[in-house]
Amino acid sequence: MQDEIYREIAGALTKGEPVVLATVARTRGSTPRKTGAKMVVRKDGTFFGTIGGGCGEAEVWQEAMNVLADGNARIVTVDLTEPTDGDDKICGGVMDVFVERIA
Repeated sequence: MQDEIYREIAGALTKGEPVVLATVARTRGSTPRKTGAKMVVRKDGTFFGTIGGGCGEAEVWQEAMNVLADGNARIVTVDLTEPTDGDDKICGGVMDVFVERIA
């Protein structure tokens, strides 16, 4: 999957399209994906790869769209310990995801 992620980035760069790379930088407790999992988000909102799905991935996707707009890399902490807006935060862990624009 890692090779496919990098091919996706290279394809976007060849077309002159910026993308955002979201990488799980650290996990604590039980999480759907582990350190190193990656997701590429395109300007049109579509994405390739996964960092775990559900509302945690949706949080990172939203920040990725913000990073596309402002260009500022950031770390997004995804807390999967307590269900706050639905029942899909059941893993019980926390992920720190580094989100960066590549252009």
